[in-house]
Amino acid sequence: MKVYSAENIRNICLAGHGGRGKTTLAEAMLYAAGASDRLGRVADGNTVMDFDAEEKRRHNSVSSAVAPLEWLGKKINVIDTPGLFDFATGMAEGIRAAEAVLIVLAAGSGVDVGAEKAYKAASARNMSKFVAVTRCDAENTDFYKTVEALKEEYSTEVCPVVVPYMVNDKVQCYVNFLQDKAFEYKNGKATEVPMPSDDRITEIHEEFKEAVATADEELMEKFFEGEDFTHDEIVNALSIGVADGTLMPVYACAGYTMDAVDLVLNGIAKLAPAPTAVTDTAKDADGNDVELKCDENGPLAAICFKTVADPFVGKMSYVKVVSGKIASDVPCVCARTGSTQRMGKILTARGGKTEDAAAIVAGDIGVITKLDEFMTGDTLCGDKNTLSLEGPVFPAPCLQMCVSAKKKGEEEKVAAGLRRLAQEDPCISFYTNDETREQILAGLGEQHLDLVVTKLKAKFGVEVDLSTPRVAYRETIQKKVEIHGRHKKQTGGHGQFGDVWIRFEPTDSTELEFAEEVVGGSVPRNFFPAVEKGLRDCVARGLVAGYPVVGLKAVLYDGSYHPVDSSEMAFKTAASLAFKQLKDTANPAILEPIGTLKAYIPDDNMGDIMGDVTKRRGRVLGMGAADEPKMQLLEAEVPMAEMGDFSTTLRSVTAGRGHFSLEFARYEKAPQDVAQKVIAESHMEDDDED
Repeated sequence: MKVYSAENIRNICLAGHGGRGKTTLAEAMLYAAGASDRLGRVADGNTVMDFDAEEKRRHNSVSSAVAPLEWLGKKINVIDTPGLFDFATGMAEGIRAAEAVLIVLAAGSGVDVGAEKAYKAASARNMSKFVAVTRCDAENTDFYKTVEALKEEYSTEVCPVVVPYMVNDKVQCYVNFLQDKAFEYKNGKATEVPMPSDDRITEIHEEFKEAVATADEELMEKFFEGEDFTHDEIVNALSIGVADGTLMPVYACAGYTMDAVDLVLNGIAKLAPAPTAVTDTAKDADGNDVELKCDENGPLAAICFKTVADPFVGKMSYVKVVSGKIASDVPCVCARTGSTQRMGKILTARGGKTEDAAAIVAGDIGVITKLDEFMTGDTLCGDKNTLSLEGPVFPAPCLQMCVSAKKKGEEEKVAAGLRRLAQEDPCISFYTNDETREQILAGLGEQHLDLVVTKLKAKFGVEVDLSTPRVAYRETIQKKVEIHGRHKKQTGGHGQFGDVWIRFEPTDSTELEFAEEVVGGSVPRNFFPAVEKGLRDCVARGLVAGYPVVGLKAVLYDGSYHPVDSSEMAFKTAASLAFKQLKDTANPAILEPIGTLKAYIPDDNMGDIMGDVTKRRGRVLGMGAADEPKMQLLEAEVPMAEMGDFSTTLRSVTAGRGHFSLEFARYEKAPQDVAQKVIAESHMEDDDED
């Protein structure tokens, strides 16, 4: 493929709900443009875009894929993204790399959740938006029902450009208002036919002209005077409306049969903004904003929007060059670390295959191999001009599971593999919980974590089990007591003797508060640290369930010693014997972690989610309108032990529209039944270890 300048490049992200035909449409685009030698089928597992073994097995996209094609003198980088919410990483990557998004709907459907999310993500970046309504050739479908749903949701933005002419519920031809022509398709080949005489087509054509006229005052005058628009006037006005977000062209098509796919490509080539029409903002070394124009001769700034750990090629960094040019002889640094980057191979990606490239120019997308310390979200810049671009906006992991190796001794291999996979997928979080000593894997949902486990086995040869993580409870006392701890042991030589009186009392501190009030030297000062050390060791091990003790003050106020047999170890043991008596004397209690929940919920689902939160022993703090349309914000305090499957419930109830955050707030006393259950489970674990 020849090198294209930025004004002749179009970067388009295909996004929308799962199962709506995004990959099928992408394959049809590539085949129509001659960028692939066969029309790939998802069901057959032979597509360019779904090249991963898991994608072929699942018949669903699980990651983003890039492939270029040439159309009408333009290079179009097609970025196909997953529609399943568990794989939202892919859409975030595609949105960051493109200037326009093609939202894919299926004829007869409404504006589903995936389309809403794509529209919202594109709007957040002020991106141009197109809509492709696929499967218009399928039985019992209704393109016009989908258009009406779009109008209800997005009002005057909706601008049908290509619509089907139906006869007996079958598509007779596709009408392209941009050209004012109609085309009939057979075996993917278009034949121009006379414009149909149909009241519905005429009505939508008038709506199209009115929508186009809103983008240009001169056209508005012509519209009111009943004059026809020229092709160039329509293209110019539509381009303006698409660029400023006031118009969203809608294209009817059928990806599987390739009907009208050429018209979709025409629209992208003619109407989608070039990278030169978009200005990006970077931060310089001092944190000041710098506006970057898409100029090959400008300062280098390229964002890494995707990372792949390929077992054969090695680390592959997918970059979008915003300004400047990347070539093997151009010195580059990572803006985050300041480290100089030695260039590996520069490649063009075509799904799972790559081709060598001499350079990646401003506005284009490419791949660089073996960049050390360079991660998704990092900026590659010149060695004399540090610039940092905003990275992709990824959703936060919301489902946590404990991960353990199936075979003993493979824990390090598991950890190394998960760290590598986390480099590929920023929506994976892997860490060790210092309190429970469990390795925690977090992701976007059950399917996401299932994919991680599968990749771990396929790429790194290790198998793991997932289980519900333990909750980091705490223990405390509720009663002030004075306890005598005495350790005396006689052996053949020196004996062991330590004797302490300690006053224990509740306090608000999260750490052990240790003090001494010894008078008269009943316990020598040099043994005070041993007493404190003995208590701190016991606090870490807990009283009744093995969890750390908090809210405890211990005052050493009396005791005795032996001039020969007393030692630091003896006083440490005496202190631990005193501590153990708290279990029976100080009314110990289990404290559970409480989190602050902020749940964003569609208006219609507020009652169901509020009921679910209440069942989880949550206390609602407030509710009201969110800063998102048609959404409510529910704030509550909920025991974190009850929130393990909340993400799954929220997604199910709200059809994927809801989202939430949960942050630790404090510890508070657990109800008696919860405390008994926690204690019983800890004893079962102790028995298993024995």
